[in-house]
Amino acid sequence: MAATKAEPAATDAEQGLVKQWRDILAVHASTQCELDRELHPHGLGASDFEVLDVLATGLAEDGDCAFRVQEIAGHVHLSQSALSRLIGRLEKDGLVERGMCNEDRRGVRVCLTDKGRTVHAEARPVQRAVLARMLPGAGA
Repeated sequence: MAATKAEPAATDAEQGLVKQWRDILAVHASTQCELDRELHPHGLGASDFEVLDVLATGLAEDGDCAFRVQEIAGHVHLSQSALSRLIGRLEKDGLVERGMCNEDRRGVRVCLTDKGRTVHAEARPVQRAVLARMLPGAGA
């Protein structure tokens, strides 16, 4: 068996950078789990809420309340296929509606239904409370 060259010792700066990255991952994972747990009684997971929150609190690029799927993808951290499946579930639950874009028949627009607005309004304080509790310095 051939001898392998040992990796150079990590510098203090490099070790600090790796520790900072791992701390970020740990905060993200624990916050995501807490959001999923707290939002479950509302029939939502963290990613479900994020999509509803984008639709409820923002305006699409053209000033409309309906977003193109690509616009939503720019705000949430999901693959295109995962986002499409999630939107399909939200539509099945009556929280969003999908329709064709008037300006581009290949595009799909998504908007909240009245039920989606109600569920978002009920879940929003829960999500915000979890963020305030879990994220360092969030209340500052």
